[in-house]
Amino acid sequence: MVLVTAVRDYINKMLQDISGMKVLILDSITVSVVSVVYSQSDLLKKEVFLVELIDSISLSKESMSHLKAIYFLRPTSENVQHLRRQLSSPRFGEYHLFFSNILKDTQIHNLADSDEHEVVQEVQEYYADFVAVDPCHFSLNIRSNHLYMLPVAMDPSIMQQYCDRIVDGISTVFLALKRRPFIRYQRTSDIAKRIAQDTANLMYQQESGLFDFRRMDTLLLILDRRDDPVTPLLNQWTYQAMVHELIGVQDNKVDLRTVGKPEKDQQEVVLSSEQDAFFKANMYENFGDIGMNIKRMVDEFQQIAKSNQNIQTIEDMAKFVDNYPEYRRMHGNVSKHVTLVTEMSKIVEERKLMLVSQTEQELACNGGQAAAFEAVTNLLNNDNVSDIDRLRLVMLYALRYEKESPVELMQLFNKLATKSAKYKTGLVQFLLKQAGVDRRTGDLFGNRDLFNIARNMARGLKGVENVYTQHQPLLFQTMENISKGRLKDVDYPFVGTHFQQGRPHDVVIFIVGGTTYEESRAVALLNASNSGIRFILGGTTILNSKGFLKDLEEAHKLIRSNNIVV
Repeated sequence: MVLVTAVRDYINKMLQDISGMKVLILDSITVSVVSVVYSQSDLLKKEVFLVELIDSISLSKESMSHLKAIYFLRPTSENVQHLRRQLSSPRFGEYHLFFSNILKDTQIHNLADSDEHEVVQEVQEYYADFVAVDPCHFSLNIRSNHLYMLPVAMDPSIMQQYCDRIVDGISTVFLALKRRPFIRYQRTSDIAKRIAQDTANLMYQQESGLFDFRRMDTLLLILDRRDDPVTPLLNQWTYQAMVHELIGVQDNKVDLRTVGKPEKDQQEVVLSSEQDAFFKANMYENFGDIGMNIKRMVDEFQQIAKSNQNIQTIEDMAKFVDNYPEYRRMHGNVSKHVTLVTEMSKIVEERKLMLVSQTEQELACNGGQAAAFEAVTNLLNNDNVSDIDRLRLVMLYALRYEKESPVELMQLFNKLATKSAKYKTGLVQFLLKQAGVDRRTGDLFGNRDLFNIARNMARGLKGVENVYTQHQPLLFQTMENISKGRLKDVDYPFVGTHFQQGRPHDVVIFIVGGTTYEESRAVALLNASNSGIRFILGGTTILNSKGFLKDLEEAHKLIRSNNIVV
């Protein structure tokens, strides 16, 4: 409950301390921050009768002096300008200003100068400049996520804005947790090093007073997505990750209009472990088990529905009316999960994903280049396999065997180009330049380090419970190394002179370029094992394979158009 609770507490305090009818005014980021931890009904209970975006409310002239305005905004120059204009001609009776990050002194002075009508009652900093999608998983929802793949010198001002946004988000996580961490980073990544150094500069120098917390048992580790390009390329078979891969999840909401023609009340559904007990219990379960568990839920609901049909007395009727809200909620929940699983089953069948995924998992987890080449070639020739699945298979093969089979790899490139009209020339080669073996720090395929080779052999001898979920993200290995004090200083150096002695109690791992739900599952399972360390995962965005490929394409396009050699 770590991050979700921290953000929810901020919003509770914001809304509870101000009595009466309220309007809540947000920006494009804080609307996500609020929506993942607070439902519409929660807001109504706090007498919030209107929620508006700051840029749209600027267009309205209607007076609402009976409402108290609560602004919760990122402290950007754009938002401050919007606020100044609105304060110059106030529409609401009171203005309560809350910012999700550190305000500059000049911004405070500018706001004070604009409050000529003296309607501002308070200005506060509530540190929640991140989207807490799950208790130990957060995202910064950065839209231009592909920028991490570009050379830093390509457009210094844009890269500075990108890095500043990341540092802002990371810093508020630690302010919310009331910790100042030791900081380490992935040595082979320039962008990870830069963000680690900028974060250390903010926490230990510029704002050292704000971060003057006594607890010194926390680690921040900055990683680069390119160290594990395999995880975001794989099809997923556990519930939360699978929904994101096949349909898409944004701020814990699923838009079902993208895959079919759902009922009106099922066009957008919420998938939140905080608001849905069934989802919380099943979000990390595999697809086969989900189907059985949903069937049990449907059977339970049918029993309840049947008993409700048997209303014979006034007492029965009164009991039904009392239970109706819960009955409605249960009906909506059953309908939501049945719809999701039905739609995903159709996609799995249409794209032959069980066939594709078996080869993907073999490429990610096991050796055997000749068998892998044959399996990928057969799937490329299969007309039922989609273009995006063909592309991902060749990428996985290339990452695994780039040094071992250049001739076969070229044959796959040529086959892919002839079979898939959507294939972007050079995209696989660009992936290898960005995330090939020479660029990576970690032992991605467990074939470099003697310990990892032995562990993989032992795992293979024991057998795998499910062939479709045998892959473990590289992050799991990294967390194990932290837990056992085996994370090498040479590969993950500390910033400056701040070195940690002994095992940390809390670890925040931030991945520049984005996280995946498979990785957040690994974090949740490790936390549940009571290892003595609490891990929190964050990133610039949350990826599925489409998002990762889109970032690759955009970065590739920009680098080619600027004639930059990488």
